[in-house]
Amino acid sequence: MEEHGKKLGMLNIFGLGLGGAIGSGIFVLLGFGIGYTGRSIVLVCVGGCLFMLLAYMYNVIMSSMFVFKGGDYSQKALLFNPTMTGFSATMALVNSMAMSSYALGMVNYISAVFPGVAPYTRPVAVLIMTLFFASTLRGSRFITLLENAMTVILIGAIAIFVIFGMPQVRPDYFSNADGGFFHGGFAGFVSAIAIMGWACQGTTMAPVSMVAVTEKPKKTIPLAILWITLALAVIYGVMSIVAAGVLPYDQVAGANLGATAKAIFPNSIYVVFILGGGVFAIATSLLGGIAMFRYPLMKIAEDGWLPPVFKKTTKGGFPWVIQLAFYLLSVMPILLGFSLDSIISLVMIPSMVMNVYLNMACITLPKKYPDQWKKCALRMPVPVYNIICVLSAACAGVVAFNLFKDLKGKDIIASIVILAICVGFSLLRIHTGAVKKEFLEENKRAIIVQALADDEE
Repeated sequence: MEEHGKKLGMLNIFGLGLGGAIGSGIFVLLGFGIGYTGRSIVLVCVGGCLFMLLAYMYNVIMSSMFVFKGGDYSQKALLFNPTMTGFSATMALVNSMAMSSYALGMVNYISAVFPGVAPYTRPVAVLIMTLFFASTLRGSRFITLLENAMTVILIGAIAIFVIFGMPQVRPDYFSNADGGFFHGGFAGFVSAIAIMGWACQGTTMAPVSMVAVTEKPKKTIPLAILWITLALAVIYGVMSIVAAGVLPYDQVAGANLGATAKAIFPNSIYVVFILGGGVFAIATSLLGGIAMFRYPLMKIAEDGWLPPVFKKTTKGGFPWVIQLAFYLLSVMPILLGFSLDSIISLVMIPSMVMNVYLNMACITLPKKYPDQWKKCALRMPVPVYNIICVLSAACAGVVAFNLFKDLKGKDIIASIVILAICVGFSLLRIHTGAVKKEFLEENKRAIIVQALADDEE
């Protein structure tokens, strides 16, 4: 119905995209980034937004060539070979592990106001996950209401943090006399970009999903992504200056924003910021992720990538097997004692490996689809285009490598196991005939036919 109504313009896409990009990741991960690089975190946040834009460049390129109703899902289906399609499907389950980082982040913020909670971080985090999963059993309408309020709360919390904090930033912020700027050297700086990638990666996701209802999408979407990236870089940049510039390095490294908030706010505003900003911002992200994650998992099960049992539902249509598997994977990192930053790394590493493939696969597009390339909003000399694709793949590879090298012990083993499972399970489902290559090729043809039919230009 919406597709036949008024199309969305630049401002609409910018607002939706910026709201989606400003996520709880900045509340959760900023202290870890400071731990790697000190006060140069401001350069990490500004440069990291541009760096992650390159890592997801395939989104921008394909949006400028095709009109995909299926957004990112259709883009991947077109670029992937059968094995990588299965890898992507399995990754949807792996990504559910990231939900545990939200629960741990919430406990960290709650502990800042109620210190007695800290010794019980694991059981409280599991309890939070259980309650949030239970709240989605009937698809309660309040989930949507909370998600609509998320952007306002996030921006409000960030605004008061910056307004109160900027006047208190130390005047020698950009000096390295105390070793606080580029604290970990170049290696620490790159590691900070890698870990902050989780917070900076959302600039392309919302715009790409809105292609089908956007006016002149092949021009509007890429330009909107650029403006969203620049706006996010500014917001995260000023936020990071306050987070790293008020207190000494050893008081904020590895800590959440509560450490700085306690120093800059009166106690009453501090409590409101922690509970109303930090906790609620993370809570709405967790709730939204739980509510929305089951739909792509259902599609993956229907396509044969998961065993038939995953398609079982209750009489009311609730996919209880999928949601149960989702819940177990979400609490597993908590029960196994993985740290918050290692959980992010375990999810980001296979995602960035996948992005290396996707960005390199874009090199073939001008030759495969010459007519679309001629009408591409980002058309340029092919050699320059190829360099951009290779550079984008390299950015994704750098993130994956640096996240992997900073893992320790069981985290390294877990990362290798996850990658092996994703590839192995994909090969197994194809080899056993659960997913047929003919089906994948037919699906790919259907996607390109739809994209060309909906091309407004």
